[in-house]
Amino acid sequence: MKRRSFLKVAGGIAGSGTLGAKTLLGAAVQTNEATPLPRRVLGRTGERLSVVGFPGLSLSHHEQDECTAGLHKAFDRGVNYFDVAPAYGRNGECEIKMGVGLQGIDRDRIFLACKTKRRDKDGAREELERSLKRLKTDRFDLYQMHCLRTPEEVKEALGPGGAIETFLKAREEGKVRYLGFSAHTTKGALAALRGFRFDTVMFPLSFVDYFEMGFGKPVIEEAHERQAAVLAIKPLSMGAWPQGAERKRKWWYRTTETPEEVALAMRFTLSLKGVVAGIPPSFLDLLDKAIDAGYAFQPITAAETRKVRQMAKGCKALFRREEERVAMGGRIDTPIYPDSPHECCRWANA
Repeated sequence: MKRRSFLKVAGGIAGSGTLGAKTLLGAAVQTNEATPLPRRVLGRTGERLSVVGFPGLSLSHHEQDECTAGLHKAFDRGVNYFDVAPAYGRNGECEIKMGVGLQGIDRDRIFLACKTKRRDKDGAREELERSLKRLKTDRFDLYQMHCLRTPEEVKEALGPGGAIETFLKAREEGKVRYLGFSAHTTKGALAALRGFRFDTVMFPLSFVDYFEMGFGKPVIEEAHERQAAVLAIKPLSMGAWPQGAERKRKWWYRTTETPEEVALAMRFTLSLKGVVAGIPPSFLDLLDKAIDAGYAFQPITAAETRKVRQMAKGCKALFRREEERVAMGGRIDTPIYPDSPHECCRWANA
């Protein structure tokens, strides 16, 4: 079997917050005629990722045929970064659908990322091996600790008998190439960045949370100091649903919807320092709009920054409750977002 092929299984914004073309400090954009979607260098790894990543959770909304078509369409439009996790969908359905749907695409031409929410060595190994089988591959390009929230979780994952032992062993075995994590709180992200030399940090970076509570600024700066590449989630978020608001989309938070709003939101996030790629909310139509925005990407201007700052006013920061609870030393032993389809705490279904 070819080492880097699918298994043949049937089936710049600185921390100060100023924005503008001259402050774009992300990695250099690379394009070509075949795949005009820009790509950026993933930190010290040297890998080049499309500025828009495929949201694996979107596959939970569709049957297999539609999932396969969506995956191939995204690849044909220039997306080479595909992200998924065992916690997405019921009983790993998104991993399973992605594994089937990616068949027929040259494995060497995609960057496949997966995660584990298990913090212990044995649990992480179990999820890793199961995910490899579901994705029909012999290795992940990026393997991540999923949804770190508290310093205590980080200590467990990095301590003796923790998930990091599986990560390091799997890297020796060639089953994973690069190591990262996703986090939903500043304290969780900083603890992870300071506790281990991760290649990547995945963090919510939306204009609403950034302007309404400064969410993301310390993480961006720490990642820069540690030379860890930043992968942005929730770039199209408009925050939590206001009470009584008409829900135009059945989702746990509001999103930008019009092409103009999506373009501004994506340009804001992709102009933050060190951000390599953004993963849009888990809907194929929003993915298409995000890709359109990626094609036309230019660093956000001062005037546009004022516009998105104005858009953020009156919006409700999505991660405020989670951030404040952890900042005050509180435990998270119940779901923060009970209506979220990918609540990824320990009690969530795998």
